[in-house]
Amino acid sequence: MTKTRPHLLLLPGLACDAEVWKHQARLLGEIATVQVIDYGASDSIEEMARVTLERSPQRFAVAGHSMGGRVATEIMRRAAQRIRGLALLDTAYKPLQPGEKGEAEKAERAGYVQIAQTEGMRAMARTWLQKMVHPSRLTDKALVESIVEMMGRKSPEIFTGQIKALLGRPDATPVLAAIRCPTLVLCGREDAWSVLDVHRDMAARIPGARLVVIEKCGHMATMERPEAVTAALAEWLKGLSD
Repeated sequence: MTKTRPHLLLLPGLACDAEVWKHQARLLGEIATVQVIDYGASDSIEEMARVTLERSPQRFAVAGHSMGGRVATEIMRRAAQRIRGLALLDTAYKPLQPGEKGEAEKAERAGYVQIAQTEGMRAMARTWLQKMVHPSRLTDKALVESIVEMMGRKSPEIFTGQIKALLGRPDATPVLAAIRCPTLVLCGREDAWSVLDVHRDMAARIPGARLVVIEKCGHMATMERPEAVTAALAEWLKGLSD
């Protein structure tokens, strides 16, 4: 039996757009029908998932980067029967932690919002990426500028809404053990925000999941090491059944 060409949803992370998936969308378009999602002004993970499902075909594969990974797991919670395959990149699954840890995350994210609202999104992006890309890539002008320009296309209002969504994120722990479709978990080895140990944990919780670690790479794996990420996603896609 001939396998049907998969429809692939690509879900961007915080303040990102189709640029974050540029390499993957172009090359994976040779083996799948690719659709990059825009969440609009959604200010919760649940709303982002609802918007995505409204714009999706009946059956699809979904790959989410960072915040997009959280949206992907929420889609899995709501519509597992529609999903042919799942890829979770540089992301996590737990809700905001209680106590000092949670307060520290709130404060850090509030700092980024303050910069966005007072100095603009490009200034926020330049501060934000210091922690998000591999240290060796901070002098890569082309990479840095592509990230800054991408985030500069989002308004401070949209950014603030997405921060609200992340702080109010649902707990995806119960979703992971129930996943039954082919699943790829991918992470940059030096991701300082969504660390490798969390991805090892996710892969262990998802039956049959495959863990891929991208070397010399931080949080922005799809842009930092596009060829390696695209290759991993292509292998995952080719293994999907209808």
